[in-house]
Amino acid sequence: MAEARLEPTPAGRTSATDGWFTVNVRDAAWVTNEAMGADCIFEGEAVSFPRVGYTICVLQPGQPSGMYHRETADQEDFLVLAGECLLLIEGEERPLRAWDFVHCPPGTDHIFVGAGEGPCIIFMTGSRIDRKAIVYPHNELALRHGAGVETETAASREAYARMPPRQPGRRRSTGCRGRATQGRLGVIPDSLSGPPCATLPR
Repeated sequence: MAEARLEPTPAGRTSATDGWFTVNVRDAAWVTNEAMGADCIFEGEAVSFPRVGYTICVLQPGQPSGMYHRETADQEDFLVLAGECLLLIEGEERPLRAWDFVHCPPGTDHIFVGAGEGPCIIFMTGSRIDRKAIVYPHNELALRHGAGVETETAASREAYARMPPRQPGRRRSTGCRGRATQGRLGVIPDSLSGPPCATLPR
């Protein structure tokens, strides 16, 4: 297998050809949204990952990671790397913090909402058996958190109609609060230690 050729894009460095590659999160492809935070997506328009998707999601307090939904064919798994968030799952609300893991088999209603006093970082991965097999159910809890739809739909365009579009690239300002939130991140590896801003791309 040949090494992929990485090229700069408005979102960041992405592979322009098939093959293996390495890239630092600071340089990788990002998309941002004032309502739903920032996502490092690692892939671009030229070459995508056909079997498994990966995202590093950065949420500020109160920001949902998307609209409350369920994949009917695909499994998704999540690991909170830093900060705090709320997991809305099957009509329940569960607080999460660094190193909490979430497994969602196909058919599990879920979404995340940033919480605490600073940014929350979540590593997300999911299979891609059928990326169009998704449902956005009506849920009062999700609506209260700004992450729900008024009427159930299977159309992403309808579910996200009121949300601003994601923009390529990452914002320079991350909303970090430095030492004020350092102690709230819990025990994290040396590679991510220090104030919250140290865990985010610069």
